[in-house]
Amino acid sequence: MVPPHGSDCTVMCALAVVATVRDTVLPAMEAEGRGVRMVWDPTVALMARLAAGEKADAIVAIGWALDRLAAEGRIVAASRRPVARAVFGLAVARGAPRPALPDAEAVRAFLLGAPSIVWSRAGASGIYFERLIDRLGIGAAIRARGTVIPAGFTGEVVARGEAAVAIQQQSELLAVAGIDYLGPFPPDVQEVTDFDAAILADARDPEGARRFIDHLTGPAAHASLLRAGMIPR
Repeated sequence: MVPPHGSDCTVMCALAVVATVRDTVLPAMEAEGRGVRMVWDPTVALMARLAAGEKADAIVAIGWALDRLAAEGRIVAASRRPVARAVFGLAVARGAPRPALPDAEAVRAFLLGAPSIVWSRAGASGIYFERLIDRLGIGAAIRARGTVIPAGFTGEVVARGEAAVAIQQQSELLAVAGIDYLGPFPPDVQEVTDFDAAILADARDPEGARRFIDHLTGPAAHASLLRAGMIPR
């Protein structure tokens, strides 16, 4: 049964799948007569919203978050579905030099030579990048000229000319116009992030949540995820 007008399904969703949700999932839901209210935030911020009592029908987030919600009995365990795997990447302003970054040493040299770098505090990419620059022994130097945003698309900061290099999930960088994507971090410093979806245990519209997840894990979404730089699972 389709919920009455004004009772849209609410989905908390990580930014990594924004292009696929916008271009594939939401049009499919609209064609079924189902409205969706999207709550976009990094996984850490979504978990904070839930901890503060905010309600939703479904969540799409990094696997560790759904593990935690499952342990707390806050998702419908049988509804959990794998969505996609993401990697971290780098982008620069449109037309800027595009150096090859084959290994950790090349990344280290490139970052040290960048006049400014932007990353997201709450995003998985920001957490990864903070660990990476410490591992490379350049944490203090990079933080001294870094721009850290609380959430959102780091590529937009570069597109506005407010930073030279953006760090984020590959799919999030590819979703931003006006920048050039350099590519993923090389294998010796790369990490992968798995995203899952599930219906929340106190969902007001579990059927709408189920249909959203069905579309997000269906063939059309798989093709969209690939175009967006993610690996469907």
